[in-house]
Amino acid sequence: MIDIHCHILPALDDGAGDSADSIEMARAAVRQGIRTIIATPHHNNGVYKNEPAVVREAANQLNKRLIKEDIPLHVLPGQEIRIYGEVEQDLAKQQLLSLNDTKHILIEFPFDHVPRYAEQLFYDLQLKGYIPVIAHPERNREIRENPFLLYHLVEKGAASQITSGSLAGTFGKQLKAFSLRLVEANLIHFVASDAHNVKTRNFHTQEALYVLEKEFGSELPYMLTENAELLLRNQTIFRQPPQPVKRRKLFGLF
Repeated sequence: MIDIHCHILPALDDGAGDSADSIEMARAAVRQGIRTIIATPHHNNGVYKNEPAVVREAANQLNKRLIKEDIPLHVLPGQEIRIYGEVEQDLAKQQLLSLNDTKHILIEFPFDHVPRYAEQLFYDLQLKGYIPVIAHPERNREIRENPFLLYHLVEKGAASQITSGSLAGTFGKQLKAFSLRLVEANLIHFVASDAHNVKTRNFHTQEALYVLEKEFGSELPYMLTENAELLLRNQTIFRQPPQPVKRRKLFGLF
């Protein structure tokens, strides 16, 4: 199994604090059935900047340690890029990382809104051959208040990644219910851990897959996990036609 969003690299952001934390996270990932992780440290979010060379070297060093510790896990380079206007230009200058150098790029919105320029930026990225993958849209306040924003971006070609913990209920019942509505509307294409540590932001991968199978049957979790494989091979992912999310009630902030 492949985890496309994880903060396992040591001392780069608010994820693993040191190499011991990284090893602890690696063991937890393997227990969840994960064998490959795309490390996605925060980049350009106002707090952290992690340049491509730094991420690549940190992944290489962690892989050496994993071999030494006999942990059957391989770590690949990526970034969780906070959206900004010059993403396309900085990709062209090789100042940003896509997910393991594929056509997929992990984009994070601010937690309280979706920038109005996102649609144009995503369009420009797609013209250059990239597929924007929206990180944890279920945790964005404006998307929770107006899910049509996500529907519109997905309809235009973006993909999205939901957090395992959201489906497992670790962020609360309301967010779990909203997450399931996004899945039901075919607005989710990947499930990933967004794990930061083993105490407060663990993987919850198997719990999330169990919830998906219970709610939607075995085909859907298979498709979402297979999409991670397709991403890694730089191939076209499975998609179902997106549907607008019907409003049932307002969801509060969390």
